[in-house]
Amino acid sequence: MISDSFWRIIRTGSVGLILAAAVAGLVLGDAWLWVAVEWSPPAYVEFYAPDGFDTLTTVALLVAALVKAALLWLILRAPAPGPLDRRAKALRRLLYLAVAYTLVLWYPIAMLPDAVDAAFQLALWTAIYVLYLLVIRWRSRMLRAAAGAMFAVGLAGMASELLDELDLPELGSGDIVELGLMLAGVAATIITIVGQRRDGRWSRGTQVAGWLSVGVYALVIPLNIFFGISSGSLAMLVMMDAVGLIGLVWIAATARELPTEDRSADPPPARRRVIRVAVAAVAVLPIIALIHPEQTPHLTYTGWSMDCYDRPSFGDLKPAERDAAFLCRARSTDGGVPPMFPDSLSDQQILASGRALCRTKDRDEQEAILTRAGSARSAWGADPWDLVYVCPEIVGATHPELLRSAAETKAANTAYIAEKNAKCRDPWPRTKGVVQATANYFLFADGDHGYLVHDPEDEVTDEASEQAIDKMYDDGTLIGVTRTSALIGHVEDVIDLCLTVKAFRTAPPQRTAGWQQVNEVPIVSRSGRLTVPEMGGGEVGAGAPMPNLAIAGKGRYRLRVYVRVGDAGEEHLVVVFPGASRKRFTLKP
Repeated sequence: MISDSFWRIIRTGSVGLILAAAVAGLVLGDAWLWVAVEWSPPAYVEFYAPDGFDTLTTVALLVAALVKAALLWLILRAPAPGPLDRRAKALRRLLYLAVAYTLVLWYPIAMLPDAVDAAFQLALWTAIYVLYLLVIRWRSRMLRAAAGAMFAVGLAGMASELLDELDLPELGSGDIVELGLMLAGVAATIITIVGQRRDGRWSRGTQVAGWLSVGVYALVIPLNIFFGISSGSLAMLVMMDAVGLIGLVWIAATARELPTEDRSADPPPARRRVIRVAVAAVAVLPIIALIHPEQTPHLTYTGWSMDCYDRPSFGDLKPAERDAAFLCRARSTDGGVPPMFPDSLSDQQILASGRALCRTKDRDEQEAILTRAGSARSAWGADPWDLVYVCPEIVGATHPELLRSAAETKAANTAYIAEKNAKCRDPWPRTKGVVQATANYFLFADGDHGYLVHDPEDEVTDEASEQAIDKMYDDGTLIGVTRTSALIGHVEDVIDLCLTVKAFRTAPPQRTAGWQQVNEVPIVSRSGRLTVPEMGGGEVGAGAPMPNLAIAGKGRYRLRVYVRVGDAGEEHLVVVFPGASRKRFTLKP
């Protein structure tokens, strides 16, 4: 048995170390302050606060240091003396292990695979819950059964996390399931506290700590689900982490008072009043500290908010969700570009500026509004696909496509591609290839060198690609060859063209009549494939599936390209057939 004097040394040393480290952190920098208060590696600072702590976060860390020191003083109280049976001894050790895991052991365990962490917690709390049912004198079969049911739900949630880490089907997923598991955890805590009171061994202070832990849950759950703590200020995260230790106070007190047979005598009235004031201060003051003055900017989303990673279409959002989507875009730093509005502006100011941008008549008015707001990209103006979320009635009048849902956009794109493909005709309808296809080929809207006929499994270096581009313009044939690929350019300045590809076993007739340009070049297939890129999920490529033109497998082929421009736009015919010649021919210049 560890002596009481040893526990006092541990308590005093730990609390003193925390407070001294917090003070030292003010002098040595943000990383030291973070380690002193949050008990986590300094590297985490780069994730949570890449630009350093603001004044509010620094104050929150100092207040959290005091709160954590006080709560750690309660956690490290010496175990109560007295006899324990085998089950109670096991329960005490497991409860102290749970406390040690939350305070210290989580970091070394986090270095192991996530599945190990999930399995450890599942095994630990399964043993604790089973011993709760056996050690606590519930004095009611109904209460014990209810406790067992809530414990089982909590363990099911842990088991689901373990299955997820093992890439196995989960027991359940979604916000409703997550909320149900959280509420089951709260219910399990409440029932356990009721059981402790009916048992009679645990003091009023331990029960108060348990009820306070329930209060913390009651505060965290709505904040996390409805407001998103992860997307809130770092100061709120710090304070929530601090008051979260109240749950450890209750667990440690539960382990400490296991031997006592009767509940401790209630303290005198004066002392009870002091305890109530102290408990209220610990529970309420952190929340009061987070209440900002009216003029302080209210930030629902910042540039690194997890909720902003998804970019839903306007038509997929409910009216109440559209302002939040605009705030995400207004503060986004994707691609390393500066945000449309700085974080110094509140949500209300950004929304008001966004609606003002909708009413502007030209780019100059937009630039003036953004400049007044302190935007770092005022010269860029504002794009309609961002503004549609705050003024759909204005943007939708000129850009109705921006009002669509993702499904509607996909259907419209599919219909557009089908319409463009339908306008393209096979220029050699009576000459059938072994394989062939006709489709519209979509180029980059802002200009593109052309399209490829290539072996998709053979990697082409950047240097070879640049050489192909140079060759394409050097001889005027608009074909640049890099052995396993051919870059074919377009004559007109177009964003699409009609493309027909055909593969033959032998060279077909030249038939240059009606074509403005016909050229033939060598090409090699190392893998037994030659094809043209398709659109897939992008914006560039053929609008229909393209066949494998290397019908003879690996080897050398000849590539003949026919080009003409007429009333139907620019048309290309690509003919491929086996051939060992390495010469280039201009059949019609």
